[in-house]
Amino acid sequence: MFDYHVHTDFSVDCAIPMRTQCEAAVAAGVTEIAFTDHVDHEPADLGFGYYRPEAYLAAIEEARREYAGRLTVLAGVEVDFNEGIAPQVERFVAEWGARYDFVIGSVHYAVGGEIIFPDYFGGRSLDDVFLPYLAQVELAVSTGWFDTIGHLDLPKRYAPKSHRSYDPLAYRERLLPIFRAMIERGVAFEINTSGLRQTPRASMPGPAIVRWYADEGGRSITTGTDSHAPQTIGAGLATTLDMLELCGIDTVASFRNRRPTPVPIASLRPSRAA
Repeated sequence: MFDYHVHTDFSVDCAIPMRTQCEAAVAAGVTEIAFTDHVDHEPADLGFGYYRPEAYLAAIEEARREYAGRLTVLAGVEVDFNEGIAPQVERFVAEWGARYDFVIGSVHYAVGGEIIFPDYFGGRSLDDVFLPYLAQVELAVSTGWFDTIGHLDLPKRYAPKSHRSYDPLAYRERLLPIFRAMIERGVAFEINTSGLRQTPRASMPGPAIVRWYADEGGRSITTGTDSHAPQTIGAGLATTLDMLELCGIDTVASFRNRRPTPVPIASLRPSRAA
């Protein structure tokens, strides 16, 4: 199993050391793990200025030495993106991108503010939240700076009860040009399993969106748990592999030095433990 979205104490919202996460990954049957700590250039974010790339990369090398032969440890990063901070993101990727195996681009902010807290939904319709969010996702894809896009329909995770009528079908036509841009630029998107274990009790994205992507000819998918705690590493990955196959996707992407290799899902079956 590949868990390509895991946080450590290099993220402002996680207190778990890398070694603890590695032990949990081995116990869960994960074979490749990418530590994708947050890089936040948005001044409003609590993580602004928190990330230390040199220290992080040194910790990765130490983990690789300790877990050689037991766990493939990848240098990853989750870079927050919105058009207001694009120059800072571009500088970070230009300076540091070549030192990573895997770079996630994630949108947590629209131009007007956060989209990841219930208060943001106040006085807004689902369209008022989702359409600006998807516009930022499309811009992120168009830059070509990222290997995958994180939690593609993230707003559903934070929608209050008053806004839980979300139906991805309402955004199908808006998603199609994003899929085409992904395919053209070689940008994957992840299946983030964190939603399976919390609201909305569905992966981000779910099977309908995956099937529309596959129907457009897309095949590049990454898998990740978005774990901030050791007990959730690997959670939901086996279920996700089943879902991908049902949607017409028969491989997941494995990364080294920012280059993907498609790995048949069938070849991962003996190792699944989630």
